[in-house]
Amino acid sequence: MLTLGALVGRAELELAFAGGIDAARYEPAGVAGLTTLTLAQLLEGEPQRRLEPGSLVLVTGLPFRLRGHAEVALETLLEQLALDRCAGLVVNATPAPHQPFPQAIRDLSSALAVPLLVTTAPLREWVRTRHRFQESRLSGAERRAAQLATLVQQMPTQLADPRAMQRIADWLARALHVQVLVSEPQRVLAASPATAAETLAPAIIHRSVGAATPEQHTRLITLAPAHGADTVLAVARTAPFDDADVRLLGQTAKLLGLLDQARREYRAAADASRAARRAAVELLLDAEVDKARRVMAPQAPGLLEPETARVFVIETPRTHRDAAARRCEAVTAGRALVIADPRAERRILVVQPIQVPARAAGRGSAVASDAYDTSGAGGTAALPGGSAGAFDLPGTSGVPAELARVVAALGADATLSGSGIYSMSLLADALKEAVAAQRFALHQPDALALSAHHTDLVGLLPPRDAQRWARNLLDPLMRHETQWEQMRETLASALAHPYTVAARRLHLHRNTVTRRVTRAAEALDVDFGTVADRIAVGLALELVTQREHPAGSATLDGAPPTLPALLAAPQVLAWADTLLHTARGDRRDLLTTATVWLTHDAHIEPTARALGLSEATVRSHLRALERHMARDFSSLNGLRDLQFSLHVVTGDLDVADSRGVLCPAT
Repeated sequence: MLTLGALVGRAELELAFAGGIDAARYEPAGVAGLTTLTLAQLLEGEPQRRLEPGSLVLVTGLPFRLRGHAEVALETLLEQLALDRCAGLVVNATPAPHQPFPQAIRDLSSALAVPLLVTTAPLREWVRTRHRFQESRLSGAERRAAQLATLVQQMPTQLADPRAMQRIADWLARALHVQVLVSEPQRVLAASPATAAETLAPAIIHRSVGAATPEQHTRLITLAPAHGADTVLAVARTAPFDDADVRLLGQTAKLLGLLDQARREYRAAADASRAARRAAVELLLDAEVDKARRVMAPQAPGLLEPETARVFVIETPRTHRDAAARRCEAVTAGRALVIADPRAERRILVVQPIQVPARAAGRGSAVASDAYDTSGAGGTAALPGGSAGAFDLPGTSGVPAELARVVAALGADATLSGSGIYSMSLLADALKEAVAAQRFALHQPDALALSAHHTDLVGLLPPRDAQRWARNLLDPLMRHETQWEQMRETLASALAHPYTVAARRLHLHRNTVTRRVTRAAEALDVDFGTVADRIAVGLALELVTQREHPAGSATLDGAPPTLPALLAAPQVLAWADTLLHTARGDRRDLLTTATVWLTHDAHIEPTARALGLSEATVRSHLRALERHMARDFSSLNGLRDLQFSLHVVTGDLDVADSRGVLCPAT
């Protein structure tokens, strides 16, 4: 990775630290990328997104003397750079004997630890530098991936291999161009080259990098500090070590630690395996599927190759969790990823990759930004979804059956819930569904909630009629292929996230997202400020873009069905009755509160006024209803299931039908 010091040394950039800035303090800082802003953009509050850590921000067109709005905008920008951990701020200025930054800006720079720099180079040179950043990051990532892959290949087939440590030392010496020494107090375990012991012995003896020669940069790593081991990895070279080198040294030290002692070998190997699984699951939940596959490939080749998966959640007493996780690992070996959830001390997560046709994968809900007020500007509602695909229930075979047997053996305090089949990139949504289903499991005799009956309304709708209804609703957007491709991506993201977040994900400006959503609302004759219209359009989007539909459904003749007609299906009636069953037994009138809340488009204050209750009481009722239904009302999926179940069971709530028409309950 390039550093500020390296950039200052490039003649073509004509870059220098501003006067009064401690250059030595900031020169080692790595630079991950470049963002350019004009004065006009700065005054408009750009950038309206979070910047990547390590970014260098270049501002062009600033006046020689900063005053008024420009100075305030620059102060605001500095604060954002500090929050986003950026590398520094560069101003493009003409040469002059005076400081381009006022004292207040320099004081703020010092306080926030964001260095100020000045360049006189033309913008085209910085454009070339941006490309160099990208090339440097790509080559660095490829190099690190290759190094880690090669490091894993150094693992011996047997931990007792006497030559394994020397082979790793030789590889590390070649990979980082270093001298390597692995030693105990009494002897040298490995050295590469053979003269490395003579060079590094003084540093190891004194446990100080200062003991090496001034021309050498030295690193000392104790291989197993947690066990009081005295085995040390020492490396030295003439060039400084960057962060990637240090990380590689750390990984190598872990591997060498495995070889250091038999008992520690197996314990450390197990820890490394669990860490890899945790990392893989975390990457999957962050939609970093390719990275997760690379992490797991050495341990479980092909496990994560399917494009779809299910997520299971096991809740067990904290004291039993580790033992339960080991049992789950044993019964699902080679078929699933099992980790103890680091975010919940009672929870075990199981990810089961499943090979199914791509169109059978569903899309789950995304959480809205406000817990109980999900309307208003900014697109805070979520894209509806749910899951699709078959559910293999316990009592037969497969991962769910094995997990059910483990939970049954754990006793009454353990529960198991599961999601439907989701795309690998949407496992975060699958986890939300599984966690929501966990609340159903608490009330089941067998402590299991694995059936689509609990979670997937959309799968219960008559498929052909549902497709006809959805395509009729979205017809104004689908008439032109180019418009449809653009609108469905933008609208899906804008419904799932606040507009600012959607713009960042789509690499668009927030105003562009707003304009497209506004055009979509006009074309569909809907108002996205209302919950009913957001639910209807979101449902139609999922049916058309996510759900497998019968062949020829889009060309069926005759008038399309209405949404109330779809919801009148017997299986939907049974679903709604089950969903609201426990809530109707609550002494509080939760269903009335929810009906009035949805009638007021999920706004708390007018709901409280209409009911003559306090806002705190309304929120309390909604939280209680969430627990009864195992739904998250901050997502559009949760709102959809609430609205439809109330419409079906109570008949007191209308639903929006094609293009903004409200259909009364029957």
